[in-house]
Amino acid sequence: MKVINKITLGLVAATLLFVGCNENAAPAKSEVVKPTISEDSLGLRKTTLFKENVKPNGTKYSESYAGSGHKIERAFQDAPPMIPHDVTGLIPIKIGNNQCLGCHMPEVASAMGATPIPPSHFMDFRPVTTLAADGEVEKDGHKIKNTSSETLKNVSIKSNHGKLYGGRYNCTQCHAPQAVEPLAVPNSFTPDYINKDGASKSHWDGDRLMEGIDTYDASK
Repeated sequence: MKVINKITLGLVAATLLFVGCNENAAPAKSEVVKPTISEDSLGLRKTTLFKENVKPNGTKYSESYAGSGHKIERAFQDAPPMIPHDVTGLIPIKIGNNQCLGCHMPEVASAMGATPIPPSHFMDFRPVTTLAADGEVEKDGHKIKNTSSETLKNVSIKSNHGKLYGGRYNCTQCHAPQAVEPLAVPNSFTPDYINKDGASKSHWDGDRLMEGIDTYDASK
């Protein structure tokens, strides 16, 4: 019992000593981290976005009539060319009402001084997809294990027999009107065309339709 009492008294004395030392110690100061970069210095305008009243300039498009507009170069090889003329009254394109075809169909484009619709727009790239009785996916009658692979038979190329393919009917999905004013931030990009006239002409036809794609002829 005497031994236990001595141990207990020793622990109590150590506790009192520890508490007394902490009471005499100076309180710890909390550090305040100051930002080295203010929000006003971020961005190109060097002002806070919460107070700035920004009103962008309105975009002006060409008012040239069809056939008289100045075409800009394509952004890259086989890029969809931009529309160099006024599109008032031509859009939106609707089923049964696509006035672009009146000038750009290949049989009349030359006489109208317009860019002809390329052969790729008269091709069907979408295979007929069905589900077989055993649960396997079939594309154009061929069973496909991996429908996301670009190296398998998930892409087919079929002629649409001289008719504009439905997936290409809405021209403004890819072709946009040209703006007549320069960019606020200059564009220093320089395209590297595969063909010498790639800045003005499409070459995605014939054998080029198969380039880089391990596909098959669905008509066989």
